[in-house]
Amino acid sequence: MSQLPIRSMTGFARLTGVAPGNTTFVVTLKSVNHRYLDLQFYLPNGMDALEIQWRKTIKEHVVRGHIEVRLSVQRESAPPAPQYNSAVVKAYIEAFRAASSEHKLRGVQPDLNSALRLPGVWSMEAPRAEEAEQSQIELAAAAALQPAMESLNTMRAQEGHALAEELHRILSRLQEYVDELSSLRAGMQQAQTERLDQKMRELLGDTFNLDRDRILQEAALLAERSDIEEELARLRAHIDQFRRLLYQGGEVGKKLDFMLQEMTREANTTLSKTGSIAARSLRITELGLAMKSEIEKAREQVQNLE
Repeated sequence: MSQLPIRSMTGFARLTGVAPGNTTFVVTLKSVNHRYLDLQFYLPNGMDALEIQWRKTIKEHVVRGHIEVRLSVQRESAPPAPQYNSAVVKAYIEAFRAASSEHKLRGVQPDLNSALRLPGVWSMEAPRAEEAEQSQIELAAAAALQPAMESLNTMRAQEGHALAEELHRILSRLQEYVDELSSLRAGMQQAQTERLDQKMRELLGDTFNLDRDRILQEAALLAERSDIEEELARLRAHIDQFRRLLYQGGEVGKKLDFMLQEMTREANTTLSKTGSIAARSLRITELGLAMKSEIEKAREQVQNLE
């Protein structure tokens, strides 16, 4: 089967780049299932403006899914040297001497080790990036989002192709079950008549032959009520429509899920109509349950389609 124009909502992409000033950055995209398009950004401080631009770009490439967008920046620079604040130490010494004079303490000198351990004496703050450097990093990271999105959608398309192949196999099995049910349908009216005939003989005994025509009418009515031709016809139509939607591409996940809900309804109706046909009820029940199982498998797969 050729590549289908359909995508999964599961994907991952990572792109590493270098901005002017020998600054390395990494753009990471992670996509999982979600009913709608839900974007969550994790950006470095001071780069919040990128979110607005990136939201617009991502919406042009993705229809549904929860997507985490992360940007990390690593500047290759020497670690900052500790900065000595002489004003704090000077204030400590002056306060020490004032206290010594006030309390008439002689020969007592301020402790330099204690002074150097005071809060605010040392500063290890790294120098902040210049505005021009920050702008260059943002431009480089913004340019990297496009290829990162293409990589993400490549993975999502590969996952979608695998899901579509599995869904086609499920559809084939469903078609086989519908065809077998259709072949069993031909003998259902006779089975209903035989069942009713047996019950009435048990109840009426010798008077049974007097009401033969009435019994045939009741048997025909029961056969009509238990006829599943309409359900089978709708199941065939749903299967055909499901296949067309698979090849249609785009945002088909919700539509396919709706089709599977309709298939489940028809399978349930088929089981309820045919449960009393003793001669064939076991096989019909097996087929109905098998259809419901395949439909549930398909729904699990469809939940991951965009």
